[in-house]
Amino acid sequence: MNHSIHSADRATHLKIVVMALVAGIAVAGLGISARTNSDGSQTARVQKAGKAIVLTSSDISMVR
Repeated sequence: MNHSIHSADRATHLKIVVMALVAGIAVAGLGISARTNSDGSQTARVQKAGKAIVLTSSDISMVR
């Protein structure tokens, strides 16, 4: 048994690549299936700007 990736043969490298591909597909499948809104009816929420507020307590006017 080889304990180093450098001295591994071609079949071992192929096994590692295949397992990484399978793991990647499994993670992608879990991510796609874990969506909370899967019915397809997405609505946009619009937030309108309200009244302007003063953020400082100073009476000095700021020049921009």
